[in-house]
Amino acid sequence: MARKTLIRCLGEEVRDRRKALGFSQIALAHEAEIHPNVVGRLERGEYNPTVSLLELLVKPLRMALSELIAAAERRRGL
Repeated sequence: MARKTLIRCLGEEVRDRRKALGFSQIALAHEAEIHPNVVGRLERGEYNPTVSLLELLVKPLRMALSELIAAAERRRGL
């Protein structure tokens, strides 16, 4: 079985954190001041986010950028 890409794991981490905080995709996008389509594409692993985009997302997700990356790496098994 092929391992998931880090991008996909990052998206899953964003989705799980968003849901745990009770945000819809639209609410998260509004809080991060990004387009809702970007959140959906990121969560599905279809979008390779920039560091700047991740910086916008981590504040409403109430975590540090390093925490998000580390969680995605753990999810992938790195």
